Amino acid sequence: MQRSAPRPSRSRTRTRLRMLACAAVPVMIVAAGCSSDSGSDSDSGKDKPAASTSKEATKVAPAKFTSLPADPCKSIAAKTTADLVPKAKDKSGSAGKSSDITTRGSCSWNGLDDNGVKGSQYRWLDISFMRYDSDEGIGSGQDRAAEYYKKEVAKARATEGAKGTKATPAAGVGTEATAITYSLSKTGETFGYATVVARSENVVITLTYNGAGYAGAKSPAASDLVKGATKATKEAVAAVPAAAK
Repeated sequence: MQRSAPRPSRSRTRTRLRMLACAAVPVMIVAAGCSSDSGSDSDSGKDKPAASTSKEATKVAPAKFTSLPADPCKSIAAKTTADLVPKAKDKSGSAGKSSDITTRGSCSWNGLDDNGVKGSQYRWLDISFMRYDSDEGIGSGQDRAAEYYKKEVAKARATEGAKGTKATPAAGVGTEATAITYSLSKTGETFGYATVVARSENVVITLTYNGAGYAGAKSPAASDLVKGATKATKEAVAAVPAAAK
């Protein structure tokens, strides 16, 4: 008599189900792994703000000064210009033309103190302002001004025909400053020159003071020229922030 196959017991059925569930675990792990990779992408996405922050860090600093003295001739005290150029043709100075007075400006004074046979003294004083704005494509106003400052110093030091050129730091004048002295022969006389190039943040000021003696009079000493030029430059530097008020 043929017997029918015995039915599996409930316990054996449960065991098989557990085995099938365990067999499915690797698949779940793989799926979880894929899910983890996706989470990794999400984590990498968290770095995006850092990249944005880095981009923001590349933004240039705003320019400190947004204007210049409206009248560059008044950037130096009238008493100072009178001392440096005693017989100026125009005591109030002659302003240079500018298409944008917030970016650049200049003024000059000149005159001859004529003492006849006792000798005469000629003096010339001029000042110029150059202001730079910040531009993300070019750089900050301060950095751009620093580059122009270097060029102005190099230009003064390389004056054609100059003799005995000396350049020294001008302490206490703006952010940085250099005084350049030299002598130059012209119109049959030897002129003494003192040029002070100063940078105040994003503004560069170049002041030149020169003079010569005529009819036997001595030309001014380099030390006197530098002293006068430095004093006038300090006043001009102080006039820049005052113009913004």
